[in-house]
Amino acid sequence: MTDLPTPRPGSDEVRIRIAATALGFVDGLLVEGRYQLRPALPYVPGGEIAGVVDAVGSDVAGVSVGDRVAVWRLGGGLAEYIVVKANEVSIVPDELDLEIAAVMLLDFQTAHYALVARANLKKGETVLVLGAASGVGAAAVQLAAGSGANVIAAASTEAKRSLARRLGATTTVDSRGDLRSQMRDLVPSGVDVVVDPVGGTSSEAAFRSLAKYGRHLVIGFASGRIPSIPANLPLLKSGSLVGVDVRHFYTSDLDQARFALEALFGMMVTGILNPPSIQRFALHQSQLAIARTSDRDKAGKVVVVP
Repeated sequence: MTDLPTPRPGSDEVRIRIAATALGFVDGLLVEGRYQLRPALPYVPGGEIAGVVDAVGSDVAGVSVGDRVAVWRLGGGLAEYIVVKANEVSIVPDELDLEIAAVMLLDFQTAHYALVARANLKKGETVLVLGAASGVGAAAVQLAAGSGANVIAAASTEAKRSLARRLGATTTVDSRGDLRSQMRDLVPSGVDVVVDPVGGTSSEAAFRSLAKYGRHLVIGFASGRIPSIPANLPLLKSGSLVGVDVRHFYTSDLDQARFALEALFGMMVTGILNPPSIQRFALHQSQLAIARTSDRDKAGKVVVVP
């Protein structure tokens, strides 16, 4: 760990005293140099940040010292302070724990963006969620079920499938088994939407399980393997392979991204959403925390608390 001077905000910036930084699978890839983006060195990991504003720039309006805020960035969170543009932060309700706000930043925002903006999910449709006990998967189960969809959750253990059912899944399937056969028995006509943060061998079986005009949401490759889906399948299904890049949501429509996140915070406060469990680490344990992000059987979201 390195001690650096406390950063000072520019005229349009705020400084946040960090209360919690959540880590995910992408953070481990970034540190190992295996992500599609290569940040400049030196690099401070951790992008899902929540804390309290303790200094503001001279031109900042709408954000004040003492405000509880959250912000998502490519890195910088494994520290005591961070300086960000004032228009990037979202206000965290007083009723919401800052650790919970941090763990919602990427997983819940990604799931919401995928289902609402990219899939245009409709009430009564059927959704297959791969990796249903993962951060994005569990968020997608809740959001899809809450919108009136029928949710089929795929997970590798009974404990994970039980979690998905508690979060609102109508039924579950074993992702270690023959996924295509299970889906054919459950929904012969196919599913309307596939939420896929997993990749690997499950992706083709899931795409083959789409109904006509179905949408397969490509979110990530937690399995470690990027699938190759035959190009004739979208033709046969009249189906869509839809990329979900939440970074583009932030860069193309920051105001809408912030509005969606603050709405999700409100849903958590009112009990519509259930918070994930947390594995808490101190700042000096950051290396261990990052290593834990690659453990697919870990219980809960990794959070570093300065």
